[in-house]
Amino acid sequence: MNPKNLIAICLFIAAAAVAQENPFFKPSTLPYQAPPFDKIKDSDYQPAIEEGMKQELAEVEAIADDPAPPTFANTFEAMEKSGALLRRVQRVFGGLAQSNTNPTIQKVQQEMAPKLAAHRDAIVLNPKLFARIKAIDDQRDALKLDAEQKQLVERTYRDFVRAGALLSDPDKVTLRALNKEQSQLTTAFRKKVLADTNASAVVIDDRAMLDGLPESDIAAAAAAAKERGLEGKWVLTLQNTTQQPPDTYLKDRALRERLFTASSKRGNHGGENDVTQIVTRLAQLRAQRAKLLGFSNFAAYNLDDEMAKRPDNALKLMTDMVAASTAKAKAEQARMEKLAGGPIGPQDWQFYAEQVRRAEYDLDESQVRPYFELSRVLNDGVFFAANKLYGITFKERKDIPVYQPDVRVFEVFDVDGKPLALFYLDPFARASKSGGAWTSGFAGQSSLLGTKPIVTNNENFPKPAEGQPALLTFGEVTTMFHEFGHALHSMFSNVKYPSLAGSSVPRDFVEFPSQFNEHWALEPAVFANYAKHYKTGEPIPAALVEKIRKAQTFNQGFATTEYLAAALLDMAWHTIPADAAPPQDVNAFEHAALERFKIDMAAVPPRYHTTYFSHIWGGGYAAGYYAYLWSDVLDEDAFAWFKEHGGMTRANGQRFRDMVLSRGGTQDPAALYRAFRGRDPRVEPLLESRGLM
Repeated sequence: MNPKNLIAICLFIAAAAVAQENPFFKPSTLPYQAPPFDKIKDSDYQPAIEEGMKQELAEVEAIADDPAPPTFANTFEAMEKSGALLRRVQRVFGGLAQSNTNPTIQKVQQEMAPKLAAHRDAIVLNPKLFARIKAIDDQRDALKLDAEQKQLVERTYRDFVRAGALLSDPDKVTLRALNKEQSQLTTAFRKKVLADTNASAVVIDDRAMLDGLPESDIAAAAAAAKERGLEGKWVLTLQNTTQQPPDTYLKDRALRERLFTASSKRGNHGGENDVTQIVTRLAQLRAQRAKLLGFSNFAAYNLDDEMAKRPDNALKLMTDMVAASTAKAKAEQARMEKLAGGPIGPQDWQFYAEQVRRAEYDLDESQVRPYFELSRVLNDGVFFAANKLYGITFKERKDIPVYQPDVRVFEVFDVDGKPLALFYLDPFARASKSGGAWTSGFAGQSSLLGTKPIVTNNENFPKPAEGQPALLTFGEVTTMFHEFGHALHSMFSNVKYPSLAGSSVPRDFVEFPSQFNEHWALEPAVFANYAKHYKTGEPIPAALVEKIRKAQTFNQGFATTEYLAAALLDMAWHTIPADAAPPQDVNAFEHAALERFKIDMAAVPPRYHTTYFSHIWGGGYAAGYYAYLWSDVLDEDAFAWFKEHGGMTRANGQRFRDMVLSRGGTQDPAALYRAFRGRDPRVEPLLESRGLM
């Protein structure tokens, strides 16, 4: 036998063996095609991604080379069906890279990021494929397309144009290089920020320094130290925000300052985890890419496809609130300084805010937490509210494998008892997990593909010591309701095409369902159902409930100002023109930007400083962090509609589900909201809810 043939046969046999062993190479046999985490190994990801890219490229090339005239079916539907293997592995790999990473996963990320960027470019910059897309788009009004099909055509054409399909060949070469470098730097940023967040945790040798911290938090700090091999010590791990929860309680000002400094200096202190050069280069790359595509800066490019449409619109919404929010923050600061007997710094704000809350509202956070045990909040609060509004029910599934022991899985049933979705909850912080809270999924809904949603909620609540309950602050309770609002958006999706399913909507609309769902955390019927003492089961006293309600506008000057500072900082980075020299000093640029927007308060730093602003450098919120405020206008206005129409009723919930949550990206979001509300949104309910009017 010819040696070359023998080698080819051996390679084929080896490839077949790998395919046989790799669980991604065929759909899962578990319910909902849930990932078989009991079979998935880290070594499975890269081969599956590479094979997935190979298969999708072959499928796309077959569509592009089809000798038949382009039709909706042989072009758009065929594209929607392509890439099944890559979609399957990427959803799982992307989820675990964020929620349970390790050196192997990070290495695969690093190696595959530029390849995946090149793979996407090979599709969106394919001239023959784009010619077929354009041919259908040119005649979409004449074709007998239904509303969803027409939306898919319009959106796909727009996405290809925004990805560079109309560029000249030389410009496409430039664009590919920009995309490759950006993917590499984004991956590097995520890795370094996670590493520095873990490395910057504060180690305490003397328990007396933790005076004021609740006993459950002290036990958790001891457990965190033990995990790091620091027996007899205590470790305060960092959350992704600038301010850290322990500063609310710690009486030792020097320790508060240590904790605040560790948080605010992440990625910005030299050494291997410094990201200052990464962020300045990313800002420059994005500006250059935007210019190549015909826009003055990256923000103009990004917002052209959002509800806001132009940076000026987003900036006006934010800057119009600066004067009111900073004035309220300064008044809050004055009250705290009176209590402190002198000036306070950012490391003191949370501590003295808690003292003012106790003094003015007689509300002590440590009194509240025993009434918010995590499992009860989930079952009797989050799930209960969803049942009241939408009629859905939940059953925990212990038979479906998970990727980490703390993860819980629930099957979700529709009002008629039919299976609707799977829901994974991953609540606790750990060293392998990115900071913050987010929603993702292992599968999306599509009647074309016959798939149902598999949705995940991730939080970073401090994990209690063994045998201790997980007690939440009311802010953390609100986070659970928020993330579950995202989950509902995906669960209720009722569309045909996967590209339009669930939360496939503009960034400044995607936070609307999540922020809207926060309102039910304090709904009397819901609150009374879950706010019960974890030991006795006694309901939270009415007097304490009233204190929580009255305190809802407390510290809103600070909360709004720290958010606006971060959102305006995002805009400052992403309105840098392509031909401008990148900033040489990140800190100087940040300070100048905050001064320019008149929001430079020493005691109120941005919620995220530039070097750990993962939303914009490692996530999808570049020139889009304003979206939380834009969506907040929608959610407060929508909640006002509910109050005007009888509040929390099944009929109202069904209307919201039918007209908003189930529609995905099948309709322009402004028109969708207008159909639900009967008019455009008004900002007054937002200002009122924050105590700014």
